[in-house]
Amino acid sequence: MALQLGDIAPDFTAPTTEGDISFHDWLGDSWGVLFSHPKDYTPVCTTELGFTAKLKPEFDKRGVKAIGLSVDSVADHEGWSKDIQDTQGVAVNFPMIADADRKVADLYGMIHPNASDTLTVRSVFIIDPSKKIRLTLTYPASTGRNFNEILRVIDSLQLTDKHKVATPVNWQQGDDVIIVPAISDGEAKGMFPDGWDEQKPYLRVVKQPKA
Repeated sequence: MALQLGDIAPDFTAPTTEGDISFHDWLGDSWGVLFSHPKDYTPVCTTELGFTAKLKPEFDKRGVKAIGLSVDSVADHEGWSKDIQDTQGVAVNFPMIADADRKVADLYGMIHPNASDTLTVRSVFIIDPSKKIRLTLTYPASTGRNFNEILRVIDSLQLTDKHKVATPVNWQQGDDVIIVPAISDGEAKGMFPDGWDEQKPYLRVVKQPKA
């Protein structure tokens, strides 16, 4: 059965470019972004890993660790990392899992036989500090992912975990948010003393709470 939101992310041990890891121990108390790419030495993946490396300061601000995966070897990852630095202008600064036996790919359902029975698709898993899966995304091999969207989702998840709000369509950090329907007006008055814009009884728009 495919992994679903709220499931505990499967633990595993695997070799990486930063040594062998036990996934849950490596995550520790951090949020995690686990993402797969179809193959080393391919063009779209090269741009994605370079951009992920550039995002490290943004991930660090949010307490997030990134980790990549493909069904290639550590030696291939290390060789390819030089190409990534040459072409993208930044060194890979996160571990890349070597999954030649497809153990991790199978655990996470990253092999989609109708797309390819040997290579991983572009999967993304956002995992919270309790090791629960909070988002899954799957892209085709030909389409590079939008990592700014991944950051946006992390911002939304971290905000809504802390406050009784949800984020509306196309929300960006600092935009207005929505009071969740489970909160009564009476409760909301104590939580949002400056009031809100009640567009419908179930649609109460309020300024984003401070972190």
